[in-house]
Amino acid sequence: MMIHRTLSILFIVCASFSGRSQDGHLSMYDAAPLFLNPAMTGVFEGNWRLHAQYRTQWKSVNYKPYNAALLSLDLPKGKWGFGGQIMNFRAGIGNYNVVQGLASVAYTTPVDKQKRHNISFGIQAGLAQKSIEYQLLTYDNQYTTANGGGFDQTISSNEDFSGQSIIVPVTNAGFMYFFAKQEVRLNPFLGVSAFNLIQPRESFNNVDNKLPIRIYGHIGTRINITETFYLLPKVLIMQQRKFQEQTYALDMGFYLKGSDMYLIGGLIYRNADAGIITIGAKMDNFVAKIGYDVNISTLSTVSSGRGGFEISFTYIHQKNKPQTAKICPRL
Repeated sequence: MMIHRTLSILFIVCASFSGRSQDGHLSMYDAAPLFLNPAMTGVFEGNWRLHAQYRTQWKSVNYKPYNAALLSLDLPKGKWGFGGQIMNFRAGIGNYNVVQGLASVAYTTPVDKQKRHNISFGIQAGLAQKSIEYQLLTYDNQYTTANGGGFDQTISSNEDFSGQSIIVPVTNAGFMYFFAKQEVRLNPFLGVSAFNLIQPRESFNNVDNKLPIRIYGHIGTRINITETFYLLPKVLIMQQRKFQEQTYALDMGFYLKGSDMYLIGGLIYRNADAGIITIGAKMDNFVAKIGYDVNISTLSTVSSGRGGFEISFTYIHQKNKPQTAKICPRL
């Protein structure tokens, strides 16, 4: 059992430095609109929107779990939307850490006179600082059979680290279409977003390593079953080099007239990796959700199915309720 656990930890740590795990990851991906697609900046009903999200995972197989934290603020100004986002990701024994600050701008416009069909374009730009405490890591040539076997960090690793911190530019862009008519059966939407557009060079040891472009495609529709109950099936496909991830989800909401609150929940399946359960509530200007990943990959023999915990909170400030329906994707 100890061997299996050790191999699993090594696999996770190594994956954090490979091309398939260069970017942060969320299960409740569309709870964070600026993280999902820059085109969603400022696309909501209200004066400004504040969002916070936190995720922790792999605590069951690693004494240092992987953590992700995100904070964003955006606001609409006519057809324009402006916002900013700060993210922090920390992973593994070497305290690999990414701090990223981005500014977003989007332009949303209807394509018909009734303002039912709408498109939005958005861009993001900023900087990311990536750091690692490589002195905490051990390497294969540091393993010794003395005293029963183990790693001896006094032995040179023969690794050539040029520094512990690097700063790289970040540029992202996105497009989205949504059908915004109120009181209809279906409100479909679809979007495409691309990240790391300039593919910056990043390396702690002077290797010509470029951060690959990551592409998201997301599609879904809100199905208004009754005036108080809706379903929202949706699909997310992510591609980064040869790695592809597919996520299939079904959200649902039920309006409680007596308390003026929506109960919300959902089921998410991430291809051969995890099943996620989410629950939450929406009341007045507040939306709160929690989610838990149940690990179903080959790692589940070690993790016992325990994956990650995630929580999100959104507040939309609204001075006066709009007299007419405003452009807003039904997500």
